[in-house]
Parts: sequence; C-alpha cells; structure tokens
Amino acid sequence: MATPLSDERPPLTLVPPTSAAPVFKKGRADHRKPIESVRKVAAHTNRVAHLARLPHTVRGYRQLGRLWIDRYHNHYPQLIASAERAIREANGDVNQEARLKRALDDYRDEYKQHRKAFLTKTASVASAVTGGIGFGAVTGSLWVDVLAGLGLWGVGAFHGRQRTESDAVGLLQEPAVPREASQIRGEADLVTALIKAGVINEGQREETRLVGIIQPAGPGWTATVELPGGMKSSSAISRAEELASALRVKKSQVEMHADASEDGHEGRFVLWVANEANPYGSKPIPSPLLTADRLDFWQYGVPLGTDARGGRHVLELVWCSILLGGLPDYGKSFLARLVAAAAALDPYMAVHVATGKAGPDWAGTKQFARSYVAGNTPEKILAFLDLLNGLIADMQQIGERLEQLSEEAPERCPEGKLTPELAGEWKRGLTLLIVDELQELLDAAAMMKIKTDDDPESKDRGRNGKDVLVETMARYVRVSRYAGGMGLFITQRPDATSVPTMLRDVCRKRACFRVKGAASSRMVLGDDAVAAGAAPHMLLDAQKGVVVLDQGGEEGHITLKTDFMTIPEFREICLRGRQLRIDAGTLSGFAAEYGASASTGVTHKVLLDDCLTVMDHDSVDRIRAPRLVELLQLHYGLRYRDLTAASLQAQLRDAGAGITRKLGPLDGMTNPNGYFREQIAQALKK
Repeated sequence: MATPLSDERPPLTLVPPTSAAPVFKKGRADHRKPIESVRKVAAHTNRVAHLARLPHTVRGYRQLGRLWIDRYHNHYPQLIASAERAIREANGDVNQEARLKRALDDYRDEYKQHRKAFLTKTASVASAVTGGIGFGAVTGSLWVDVLAGLGLWGVGAFHGRQRTESDAVGLLQEPAVPREASQIRGEADLVTALIKAGVINEGQREETRLVGIIQPAGPGWTATVELPGGMKSSSAISRAEELASALRVKKSQVEMHADASEDGHEGRFVLWVANEANPYGSKPIPSPLLTADRLDFWQYGVPLGTDARGGRHVLELVWCSILLGGLPDYGKSFLARLVAAAAALDPYMAVHVATGKAGPDWAGTKQFARSYVAGNTPEKILAFLDLLNGLIADMQQIGERLEQLSEEAPERCPEGKLTPELAGEWKRGLTLLIVDELQELLDAAAMMKIKTDDDPESKDRGRNGKDVLVETMARYVRVSRYAGGMGLFITQRPDATSVPTMLRDVCRKRACFRVKGAASSRMVLGDDAVAAGAAPHMLLDAQKGVVVLDQGGEEGHITLKTDFMTIPEFREICLRGRQLRIDAGTLSGFAAEYGASASTGVTHKVLLDDCLTVMDHDSVDRIRAPRLVELLQLHYGLRYRDLTAASLQAQLRDAGAGITRKLGPLDGMTNPNGYFREQIAQALKK
C-alpha cells in the first residue's frame, strides 16, 4: 500500500533572470560624475570662447607678430645677401666690385636707419596704449579698462578672422608685385627665362650672369645681363617678344637695349620690365608750351614727353632733321604740332610748311609761317619744289658766309656752324621745314614729269617727279645741317614707296609710332635701330601717343609718351607766335600777306569802338571771338559781312588788344578762349 505525500512543502525563493537584474559595480559610479562634469564645463567654456572669438584673437596676434617682423626687416637681409653674392661673383672686376661694395654699404646703412625708425615708432605706439590702460587702472575708471580690453580683443579677432571664399577670391585678384608678375625672384629665374626665350641654351647657363642685382626701377624692375663670350647683345634684343612670353608679360612691358655705360660692351644688355601692360598710362599730359610766353629754340629744344619711368625728355633738333612715321591716329600730328609750337614761340625762327593734304591740322601756322603750301595738285607740287630750291639756295648762301668767315676769323666759327651769336649779327635765325602727308606728295609727284636744269632741252620730256622731289628734299637736309636748317618729314604709311631710303638715311633722328610689323619699323627707324631694341611694332593698340625715338647717336633710342596739344590750343600758340614776330619785326612772307588779305579795311579805332558797343549792348564783359563776330555782323552788317573769327583775332591783335585769353565757364564751355572788355578798352586808350 502506498504511502501518501505530506501536505507540507518546502518554501521556494524566486530569482529574477540575470539579464533583468541590475548590476551595480561598487566604486565605479563615484569616478564617472566628476569626469562628466569636467567635460560639460569644457564644452561650455569652448562655446563661450568661440562666441568671444578668442581663437581668432590668438591667431590674429600671431599674424600681427609675423607682420611686425617682416616690416622690421623690410627685405634688407635679402638685399644685403644678394649684394654680397654679386661681389663674390664679380670675378676680380675691380670697378664692379667697388660699385657693388658701395651699394652693399648703402643697404646696410639704410637697414640700420630703418630698424631704428621702426623701433621708435613701435615704442611710441606701445607707450601710448600702455599709458592709457595704466591711467584707467590708476584712476579706477572701469569704462576705460573695459574699452581698452575690448579694443585689444577686437584688433586680434579682426586680424585672425577666417577668410571667406569671397575674401580668398579678392586676394587672388589683387595685383601681384613686380617680381611675382614676371615670375622672377632672382638671377636663376631670369637666366631660365632667357633659356626658354632661346636667347641662350642650357649649356650656356653658367656663362650667363647678372651685373649687379635685380632691382626696382620706376614702375618696374631692371637687370643688366652679361651674355656668354662671343654672343652679341643684338642677338638677345632681337628676341624681345620671346622673352616677354617666357616672363609671362605683354610684349609692350619689355624694353631691351645695349649697355651704353662706361663698363658696357657688345655682350651686355639692359632689361627693363614694367609692372603693367601700359606703363605710360592713359591720361594725356598737357604740353608745357601751352603756358610758355616764348622759347629759345637754340637753347631749349622741344619739350617732348615722358618715358615709362616718369623722366622728361626734350627733342634736340638743331643740326639735324627728323623722319616721323606710323599708323594713322596714333599721335604723329601731336608730336609734329609740338615741334611747330616750339618753333612758333621763337620769333627769330623761320618756319616753312608744306602738306600734301589740305585740312585743319596746319591751318594755324598761316599766322606765322613764311611759306605755306597745302595740296597735291601739279601746281602745288611745283610750288613745293620751288620752296625747296629756294631754301637750298638760302642755306648755300649761309654756307658761303661761314666759309668766308672761317678764313677771316676762324675763332668765331670753330666748328664751321652757324652759332646764335652769328645768327643775331646776321639778323636771321634757325630754319624749319615741315613736310606732312609725305606719301600724298610723293604719289602725286610720281604721276608727273618734271624738267630739271640738267635735262637737255631737246628730246627729254623730264624726269619722274617723285625722284626729283626725293632728291631735292635729301639735298636740302644735307646742305642745311651746319647752316641752321632742319626738316620734319611726316608719313602715315611707312613702306618702301612712302619712306624713300635716300631721305631716311640723311635724317639723323627718326621717330615711329605704332606700326603693324617689324618690316615697317625698319622702314622708318632703320635696321640698326630695330636690331638695337627699338620696337614700335610691339606697342599695343591702346598706347596711342607713345613713340619710339631713335636719337641717332650713342644715346640710342627711347620710348616715351608725347605731350598733348589740341588743334585749338595749337592755334592759340600760333597766334602768340605771330604777335611775337610782329613785336620783333620778323613777320614776313606768307604770314604777312595772309594778315593783310584778312583785313576788312576798318580802322583799328573803329573796330575797337564797335566791339565795346556790341558787348555793352549785350551786357557782357567777356566774349568768345565767334560770338563777337555774330554781334558785329548783327549791328553793322555791311561793315563786317566778310569778317571771320580768325580775321577778327588778327585785326584785334594788330589793334593792340592782344591775343585771346581764358575766360572761365562761359556759353556752356568749361574754359573757352576769348576777350575781356577791359583789354579792348585799354587798347582803345592807347
């Protein structure tokens, strides 16, 4: 029989699952809370610092420190090191070493003075800032301290700020310094550029060196390069365009010429590279002749213009003639007007004008020119030829007098030339022949047959007019040189037909504005000048008024921007020149007849009185010449019906009223020329 189970059961203990039971590790929780607190404090501090721009402030003061160090040294250590290296590479050249040693000493003296001045300036600023903060701390002014602290914080934060993308683009677009613009930072870079340009090859690198160092020169930098033995500087100069490409600059920025200094030789050239594509600028420069009362052509020559480095240049034209060429509308007329204006302001100078095309360019010279021929008809060509023959006869007469004087008193003309003293004694001055539109005159003469004295009278119908004209002009240049005669020949189509070699070769000076190719440059300036670096064909289209002038001597060629003078301004100078000649008693020839033919027959007193009457009726105290003509014709129709502004000015000048003056703002113009009532009234009282 089975035994029954007991009703009493042992008690059961419930144990939760292991995964559900919390696990506590003794001691761990005590370390976690401080770490989390520190992290929270650090994050909060970083947020505050970021909002306060403290990282930017620290970075800004680091950048200011580096900037201060750079300005403290100011590249002088580099200049001194370059000069010391150049001295070591002089290879025993005593003159070169002495010159470089002087430059080195100058750099060291300048460096010393620069550091002293910079430290003084820094100490002054630091003292002022420290004094202000100290004053605030001593006086207990909290606001002074707060403002000083905010100022220091703001300066650092501004210089240490992060650059945005637009800022970075702006920085990239800033103009680079000269050396970076042409990628030249030293002698090695320049020699490498010469290799790339084909001036030298890689095997000649060690033989090519710089004389001195690369240094700033005006709005650019310059260097003197000595080529390997046996290589001429002309071979390097002929590759100016290739060198511009190697330097990564425009061809108009590169100037090269042989070293004409005492230490220079055939294997050395001078390179100048401008910082900008047009270093001559685009703003016109008014000619100083506009404000000159008179000019001594013997002594001062022609104020011409300014080169790329800002230097002024004068055209010395006495004892020589000049040929001027270039494309139309690039400045030939402006340069020619400068020469004519300078001649106009010398009352003892005889000026003769011939132009192959009538127009306003030379109309002003009618006021003082002894001869004036305009046009290219057969009659005008023959008149021009007669003018040339008359000038040749005049020059030969002076030559005969010089020859006689050299036998009687050779000390009075030691060089066999006309001198200012002799010109004054013989009551004559210099002679200038201006020939414009040369190609028009030659083309018209080519269609003519001209009989000359050496032609037989029987069968020969004459010679080609162009040949006769060219030979006669060249003859004038040859015979006039020592007799005080000069020629200015202008052409706008420089080719073999418009610039005859016979005429070009006798013109010592030659000037050329922009042309299309090297062949045209050689046609005007000659092969030697172009080989020496004269390159008007490398001028840019924007460089109007820039001319390359071959001076015809050891001084070589220069490139400059000519002064500016408008046609109205030129006319004013021509009128001034007429008055100067009237006062000196030298007005003669065409100008004297031109003034007489322009007269209306009205007496000076009547004219002056009529002018005052119409000005008073119109209630004006200043008036332009065209307006004065209108009033005179309005009130006195028959008396002044043929009067023009030009003839009125000539009559008022003869009546003692003088030339026109600047009137200030009038009739919608900024500063036109005209007459004041008082100058006419004073002339009436004389």
